[in-house]
Amino acid sequence: MSDEKTTAIEGAPESPGPAPAIKKPVLLGRKLGMLQHFKEDGSVVAATVIAAEANVVTQVRTKERDGYSAIQLGFGRAKKRERLTKPALGHLRDLPPLTVLREVRLDDVEGFATGQQIGVERFTAGDKVHVSGVSKGKGFQGPVHLHHFSRGPKSHGSDHLRRQGAVGSGTTPGRVLKGLRMASHQGADKVTVRNLEIPRADPARAVLVIAGAVPGSRNGIVMVRKA
Repeated sequence: MSDEKTTAIEGAPESPGPAPAIKKPVLLGRKLGMLQHFKEDGSVVAATVIAAEANVVTQVRTKERDGYSAIQLGFGRAKKRERLTKPALGHLRDLPPLTVLREVRLDDVEGFATGQQIGVERFTAGDKVHVSGVSKGKGFQGPVHLHHFSRGPKSHGSDHLRRQGAVGSGTTPGRVLKGLRMASHQGADKVTVRNLEIPRADPARAVLVIAGAVPGSRNGIVMVRKA
């Protein structure tokens, strides 16, 4: 069992103790934005600030009962319990009204119990992490913007300035091949950026500073997992 301190959440029932340590800790957080982080040697890097208040273990799944082992983490407390649906409140029971729930698969869930908390203290400066989130939605985009195709001619009455060229032949195979790059919806996909470094972890403020950019817009939910 870990002897680390956890950040108490107002209104939560008495914690059954700290959650056991795992080899690759995981934490849900909210992307606040980007800033410049100055290292000790004076160099500066672009970094993303993640607000990561203590996650609450809301459910434990076992192979015997559910067919697989996992824990469900809750993040982001609603201002009022009435803002959650009755099924969500019934699922959480005596826990705080958490708005974001995510399952994390684990090989062994021994020692985990509902109500335990996992905080920023599981990460330290210098750690490498993988950050997953939903990328910004760009809407439906044409091939020039989406795939960086060359544009067509501008002059002499051309109507192919930003259009796609030929997509299929008139002879064999005489059809559009699967996987051909064409106009399509861009963004709003789950994206994982790997091996980002944590230059600063502040458990007192429940904040992680991660070097580089992470997926999503401001206030987007991200999952941080140690590499």
